[in-house]
This record gives sequence, structure tokens and C-alpha cells, in this order.
Amino acid sequence: MEKDTVELNNELSEAEDIEEFIEDNRESFQKYTLAEYLGVLMKEKGQKKGEIIAKSHLEQIYAYHIFAGRKKNPSRNKILALALAMNLTQKETGRLLYYAGSEVLYPKNAWDSVIIYALNNKMSVEDTNTLLLKLSQAPLMQNV
Repeated sequence: MEKDTVELNNELSEAEDIEEFIEDNRESFQKYTLAEYLGVLMKEKGQKKGEIIAKSHLEQIYAYHIFAGRKKNPSRNKILALALAMNLTQKETGRLLYYAGSEVLYPKNAWDSVIIYALNNKMSVEDTNTLLLKLSQAPLMQNV
């Protein structure tokens, strides 16, 4: 059975043997590529690539390359634009950022707090950009 991060962390802090811990928890370890996780999310949410890309305001070809796994390290802002376009939760966005090799959102950072707020309130990329600018923060996307 897959365990969540808190459970794994608790077990790890009490583990006497790292090899045993790894063996016992193999199925709980993250096992997706960025493209695979995007596919899982799309299927779970019943969304289509084209609609997500349009809502994200990413350049079409670049975005399709992300979904196809051809772009291995897209910028954090591009991943966040996809998360907003997909109406992801903060937890889903955290996982998406993890698979993209980016830092998770940190509420002690003002810019990140605005993004968390936008995710929690299902804001669009455009509305998030407007809010960031209103609060004297750097925009998520330049071309929106």
C-alpha cells in the first residue's frame, strides 16, 4: 500500500536499516516522469491537452513538448501556469513541481503565497498575473 509523505518521514526517522526501509516502501516512492504525471492528472480530471495549453498561455509547441516528455526541465513558472490551467490543488501542484525538478511552493515567500492563493481559489493564469502585478510581484507569464 502506498504511504503518504508524513508516514514515510515518520518511518524513516525511526528506521534502523535504510536498506530495509527502501525495500519495505518501494511502492510508495515517486515513479512518474513529468509527462507521465501530467497524463495521470489529465485523465483524473477529464481534461484535454489543447484546452489546458490554451488556458496556460504557454507557446503551443513548447507546451506539447512538455506533455510529450521532450522538455525535461521546463521553468517553474511554466509548470505553475499548467497547474493553474488544470485547476490543480496545492498538493497536486507540489507533486507536479517535484516531477519537473522544481522547488515546491513556500508560503513564507510572498510570490509563492500569491500562487498558493490563486491555486486555492481556482484562479486563471490571467487573473493570477493581474493579482501578482497588483501586489508589486513579478508576473507569472510575460505574454498574458
